[in-house]
Amino acid sequence: MNAATPAPLLSGPFCFLRHGETEPNRLGLVAGASNVPLNERGWAQARAAAARLASGDIDAIWCSPLQRARDTARCVTEVLGIEPVIVAELAERNWGELEGQPRALRVRNATPPGGESPEAFRLRTLIGLQQIGASRMPLIVAHSGTFRVLGAWLDLPPQDSPVPNSLPLLFDRSADGRWHCNAL
Repeated sequence: MNAATPAPLLSGPFCFLRHGETEPNRLGLVAGASNVPLNERGWAQARAAAARLASGDIDAIWCSPLQRARDTARCVTEVLGIEPVIVAELAERNWGELEGQPRALRVRNATPPGGESPEAFRLRTLIGLQQIGASRMPLIVAHSGTFRVLGAWLDLPPQDSPVPNSLPLLFDRSADGRWHCNAL
């Protein structure tokens, strides 16, 4: 990635929405690249997030191909009438043999057996983020891993805990050019 040529996404403010809750989320398990659906609470969270986004300026939706993200984006589509663009590279990290296992088994900066390395995931996600076209207010519907890569790319302080399910977030720059992220 060429730092001299900023991605269209970085030309202005944008929103991020992590998918609604899934059973693996509820149970503290790694979902990763598994294609799991939203649970009942996740559907309610996604509908509530869509209602919160209804009064905003969202004019494009970019989405992970995984079912939990697509289902969440579908709730936003029902409110805004905007069809999401699916970006394969925005899928969550493949955790290999750790998928379906307790999250506590993950080791920071390690590649699990059969899984994706942290660097490969970071690079893939950045390629996906660079595909997001310029618009007045794009919305990215993806995963906590996507959020971490995005935050590091924008030089935001790292978070100790995952971004909450279906909490609409606004990314914007302050007068000094620094990116900030706030709940809508």
